[in-house]
Amino acid sequence: QVQLVESGGGLVQPGGSLRLSCQVSGNVFSISFMGWYRQAPGKERELVADISRNYADSVKGRFTISRDNAKNTVYLQMNSLKPDDTATYYCNLQGLSVIGARLAVWGQGTLVTVSS
Repeated sequence: QVQLVESGGGLVQPGGSLRLSCQVSGNVFSISFMGWYRQAPGKERELVADISRNYADSVKGRFTISRDNAKNTVYLQMNSLKPDDTATYYCNLQGLSVIGARLAVWGQGTLVTVSS
């Protein structure tokens, strides 16, 4: 069973930084997509960044996605945080398992609150 575990969220002041981590466990044969989404209260879930280095316009120049294959982990470095970045951040993976089953996995989410 493939699981994603996010960490790194918390309370930060405007202008501050956080780094989110998403660790992948389980038998993944191939990954076709992996990215970070966020969902603020009362709003739809939106794509923030993916491992192809596509970014939402609202985070370009402030957020950076990276991966460490040795640790099976994807990171989201968030700088110059704004109150509008407040949301629950989710990691998503799509691909194939070792037995050829399609994967579409979400993490449990990690809350980021930007407030003074």
